[in-house]
Amino acid sequence: MFFPISDDNPSSSIPYITYFLIGACCFVFSLQYLSQMNPQIFYTYGFIPNSFFSEYSSLPIYTSMFLHGGLFHIAGNMLYLWIFGDNVEDSMGKVKFIIFYLLCGTIAALCQGFVDPSSEIPMVGASGAIAGVLGAYLMLFPKANVKCLVFIIIIIQMIRIPAFIVLGFWIVVQFFNIPGSIDADGGTAYFAHIGGFLAGMILIPFFKNKNVKLFHEQNSSSWQVFNTRSKEFNFKRNDDDVVLDFIKKSEEHMKRKKH
Repeated sequence: MFFPISDDNPSSSIPYITYFLIGACCFVFSLQYLSQMNPQIFYTYGFIPNSFFSEYSSLPIYTSMFLHGGLFHIAGNMLYLWIFGDNVEDSMGKVKFIIFYLLCGTIAALCQGFVDPSSEIPMVGASGAIAGVLGAYLMLFPKANVKCLVFIIIIIQMIRIPAFIVLGFWIVVQFFNIPGSIDADGGTAYFAHIGGFLAGMILIPFFKNKNVKLFHEQNSSSWQVFNTRSKEFNFKRNDDDVVLDFIKKSEEHMKRKKH
């Protein structure tokens, strides 16, 4: 099992839209938390297939993208958007990226809705739109390396894994989880994930800037394993000021990634 934490794929511009989307989702979730996760919020602003196909109101499609069902739900979504969103935004520009993001989210919601149009269970989360970002990233940077924490029983290693394996594994898991979700009352919207992912793969050639090519080459060596003595984990200093060293290393990493 592996858990992605960053990619070795610096972008050439500051991803303001990605930052805005993450900030907006976190702000909305804080309001949800303050309301003690009031279920009425989900029924008012979530995407409900039965209501959509009977009233044809599209607003809940977009409001549902900023709601989340719990802490782990939003944390996982925002982590993936943070890792992969900046490069996709960089490939097409800010205006096209927000359109692309919302369009993928719309297609994802409709894919889930068509599976059970009579469902009255609200669907919430940015997963469908972010799945579109993942699909676009796969088409743009399949060989880019993603730093992942790999769990082997109780042993943890950090390894650079090609994006096509990380994202390919993610989409395969969605397909494998479909049978158990069809008759489930609620749960994860796997059809939305698959629909958003495929939408991102199909739409990216039309949204990317003309000077941006598909299938970029990798920027670093794959399958590199970092041990506790590597600079990725070594925070020891002569003065034992671990905190300052950690902050310095984090700032250097962010400068390399974002600039």
